[in-house]
Amino acid sequence: MNFSIAPACRSWIGALLALVAGAASAEVHNIDATFEPDFANPQRNQFKNQTPSEGFCRQAPFACDREGLFSLIASIPFTANAPISANHADPRQGGMAKVPSDWRDVTVTHSSGDSHLLQLRIAGIGHELLLPRTVAELTGEGGWDNLWEGGAWMYAPSPCVGVGTFSSGEYGYNSFWKVPVGAGACSKKAKFDIPLSMRYQFFVYAYELRTPDPLKMESGDYTGSITYTVGPNMDFDMGDVMIPDDSLLTLNFNLKVTHTMKVDIPPGGNRVVLEPVGGWQSWLDQGRKPTRLLRDQTFNISASSRFKMNLQCQYAMGNNCALLELASGHAVPLEVGVTLPNGLTDGAGQPVNRRRLLRDGSGTELFQPGFYLDRKVGTLHFEVARDAVDEMLKEGVARNYSGNVTVIWDSEVG
Repeated sequence: MNFSIAPACRSWIGALLALVAGAASAEVHNIDATFEPDFANPQRNQFKNQTPSEGFCRQAPFACDREGLFSLIASIPFTANAPISANHADPRQGGMAKVPSDWRDVTVTHSSGDSHLLQLRIAGIGHELLLPRTVAELTGEGGWDNLWEGGAWMYAPSPCVGVGTFSSGEYGYNSFWKVPVGAGACSKKAKFDIPLSMRYQFFVYAYELRTPDPLKMESGDYTGSITYTVGPNMDFDMGDVMIPDDSLLTLNFNLKVTHTMKVDIPPGGNRVVLEPVGGWQSWLDQGRKPTRLLRDQTFNISASSRFKMNLQCQYAMGNNCALLELASGHAVPLEVGVTLPNGLTDGAGQPVNRRRLLRDGSGTELFQPGFYLDRKVGTLHFEVARDAVDEMLKEGVARNYSGNVTVIWDSEVG
């Protein structure tokens, strides 16, 4: 008998997410991430962020890389709508920041309709602060450490965490605070009056991502977005005095998944000859009929995506393929099974051992990798059962049964 393999074709289709303009304008940032299987590191099932960091994480990557943080600059200036009074009792009347530091869900969707959840949180905030007068003028020849309670903005107020770096001049001060999960407002109290109009030229935010498992996603692009509000008592809240020029910040996500799905049969392995266990010698020498005819055929599989398996048959018998003896027209069912290598499981998470392959695909609708498999060995099992063998073997009659079977590994899983 002959059999062939038919791995499904794969391609990715890019999709762009269009921003629908609302009543308010919005600062828009695009964040791209990709997944490609890495044979050198098969256990790493994570997306790689392809959007270069701006601002803090670019300038001080050592403070971001170990925590998986990235940062972008929001070109949204804030301007004080009132003077900031020395020793103000209300933290909202001075320098403060409250950001959406809790995890939020973002749905990313493939053109096929397949959807997954990405999680995002804002993990840091930085300001390019600009005073209306020099810090020496405001503090009576003092410096930045004198202007704010607790020292300069490098020293983050609790619950925020400082990172030990800053840059400053006579009028400006650039600093960054990390923000723990669920942190509330972080505020600095002015020790001297600051007249109109203190400004934040822009702000830098750090973000942390939890991406979905790419091995459970289809090849192609997944897109989604989240919009944060900016202003007093909103997502990005800098207090009641500092008022932004823009009230919305939209993040568009594009996750590109590129999968590997390849099956190789050893040379000559597409021609399968079924024999009894131990060969034909027992029947030839002793007249002992074989109970089964069988053959195992190995294959090598590389896979990072979900797939299903089924059969196409030259001759069919019920839900199985069949072998046919052309002279007599007699056919017998051929049972085909598959054993998949460690790391591939069925939809219920169970190992796949001698799983029957049927024409309708039942029982083999979903196989999924737990990690990227690179040229791991699986086995196809071909067998004619005892009852059928009894029908095939007739004393003094030579018969030749044959048939073509196509085994399909299909990455298009519905």
